[in-house]
Amino acid sequence: MYSFDMARPRSVAEAVEALGQDEAQPLGGGQTLIPTLKQRLAMPSVLVSLSAIDEIKGVCLTDDGKLSIGGGTTHGVVAREAAQHYPGLAALAAKIGDPAVRNRGTIGGSLANNDPSACYPAAALASGATIVTDKREIAADDYFQGMFATALDEAEIITEVRFPIPEKSAYLKFEQPASRFALVAAFVAKYADGVRVAITGASEGGVFRWAEAEKALSDDFSEGAVSDLSLPADGMIADLHGSAAYRAHLVGVMTRRAVAAAC
Repeated sequence: MYSFDMARPRSVAEAVEALGQDEAQPLGGGQTLIPTLKQRLAMPSVLVSLSAIDEIKGVCLTDDGKLSIGGGTTHGVVAREAAQHYPGLAALAAKIGDPAVRNRGTIGGSLANNDPSACYPAAALASGATIVTDKREIAADDYFQGMFATALDEAEIITEVRFPIPEKSAYLKFEQPASRFALVAAFVAKYADGVRVAITGASEGGVFRWAEAEKALSDDFSEGAVSDLSLPADGMIADLHGSAAYRAHLVGVMTRRAVAAAC
């Protein structure tokens, strides 16, 4: 690990000012960044911790009925406090990592990192969520731009994520047992105007929507509606945990399981 200075602002405004320094980098829960620093794969001059900023923490309903989650809210808090309003999202948060990760990692940090096997990107994309930063609001469909790539500008901070609450939803994850990341996972969300399906862990391009499944499920929200659907192996991740063809197969399996769970 290289040497660096540490800043601990107590407001978004202070954090933005601190991030204006050369080679400053924001630090959420540190579940990705700290291991990266230990491996000397990053060399920030200043780490700006967001953990003391209370204004970006918490879970509540907005006036228009959406679920608002502060970017600095930990997975454990989401699991507890979102359960009444959005059980599918709460169940997702409850199965991220282990208790240590859930008590430190944040939803904003996960979405900012956009790991291709992370859970929250699937929830945000399937929900048609809005990612709110210190500068603007970004629709989930415009936010995710590839593996570890997002629409965020340098030093832009996720302050809030707004989730439209679906009529039915479920997240099913085929878990890689060592990391507890998704080998492949599907989030299915049924709204009055249609169904959205987001897949994580499978594609080299990161999280994506499965349009063919969305159309079939919007016409008939049942496990049978997607029983004959499949995706090609082209562009799927292939590694020691599973081939591209295996992951393509799991996309269909996990989507069907998610629909069954939602029903």
